[in-house]
Amino acid sequence: MSKNTHHTVERRDFLKMAAATAGITILPAGAVRGATANSTLEIGIIGCGGRGIWVGDLFQRNTNVKVVAVHDYFRDRVQEAGERLKVDPARQYTGLDGYKELLASKLDAVAVESPPYFHPQQTVDALNAGKHVYLAKPIAVDVPGCMAIVDAAKKAQGKLSTLVDFQTRNNEFFRGAAQRVHEGMIGQPVSGQFYYYCGRLGVKKGEPGAETTRLRNWVFDKALSGDIIVEQNIHVLDVANWYLQGHPLKACGTGGRKARVDIGDCWDHFVVTYFYPNDVLVDFSSGQFTYGYDDLCMRLYGAEGTVDSHYGGEVSIRGKKDGWKGGNTGRIYEEGAVNNMRDFCASIMDGKTLNNAEESAHSTMTSILGRMAAYENRTVTWDEMVQANVKLDANLNLPENGPDA
Repeated sequence: MSKNTHHTVERRDFLKMAAATAGITILPAGAVRGATANSTLEIGIIGCGGRGIWVGDLFQRNTNVKVVAVHDYFRDRVQEAGERLKVDPARQYTGLDGYKELLASKLDAVAVESPPYFHPQQTVDALNAGKHVYLAKPIAVDVPGCMAIVDAAKKAQGKLSTLVDFQTRNNEFFRGAAQRVHEGMIGQPVSGQFYYYCGRLGVKKGEPGAETTRLRNWVFDKALSGDIIVEQNIHVLDVANWYLQGHPLKACGTGGRKARVDIGDCWDHFVVTYFYPNDVLVDFSSGQFTYGYDDLCMRLYGAEGTVDSHYGGEVSIRGKKDGWKGGNTGRIYEEGAVNNMRDFCASIMDGKTLNNAEESAHSTMTSILGRMAAYENRTVTWDEMVQANVKLDANLNLPENGPDA
């Protein structure tokens, strides 16, 4: 383990912890659809895997939200979500297009927690249906998907909230670090170390080779997840953009599939160099197979100091003349999400809409840039990536009885 003690808990462990904690929220006065500030907001969950149910439960325990509808491709997942979140069976929707029935029903907002491949169409359709959107990262798996969400959110600006759930952006210590970096505490940024190492995720059971099994195990599928650099590593790359107040100009990289070859087609490690404006170099690497070590590290070196931050660990600044103690972010996975949920609900109640789609698109595209550079083992510029506008096709061929598979 690193010298920086942290408490990063893998996704499966957070799901176990969810039932053990609760929070309290007080929402500002305001109105939504003519209702009073004390009224319950009705929300639908699109995507009923572990995180979808967890998000629905957090909303109901920490805000004035009631989950009134759920959707997933698979019937067993919808039924489990319906039972745990107490949703009327008549409002439990299945199949690839079942979310459209959910959007046509009476509700104020949706939480999109489906595989990233589906995020763009589901988010655009939700906004077009007049629903506020709480969206999981990454917002898409390709550039066209990112741009579709940015455009839809802009059209809904001032009328609907589009909030992407980055926990670091709503944590007091990460915010404190970013503010001090921007105020010049570390001086001119020179270079950075940003890395994400963790153990592998669990495999979902299913018939070997079946398309439904592929969909259940979407985290191991390049097209459905965007690969690990997009689906998970985006957490640290988003902070790189945040600290440096922009996105990289180009990237060169490599990586591969060596330690985890039993399922899917995702790579298990990446090594990428990002080139930011003002000649700032960021050394990024990741692995999703490690044993005995895990850390999400975001370290930026400046001419006058260093910001050292860890998702689930310590955040601090040490400088030549000044420093900042910061604090521990051990509960960031849940607390950051709850903070985002509170802000989301408050924005609806107050009519002061939120929209972080564009900065979230830049972070997603930073991940896509690294993936493109690594896959092609060469230097790729941001402009080249945007102009290429490559769209991933999952080529799903699901059986008619898929929802019951």
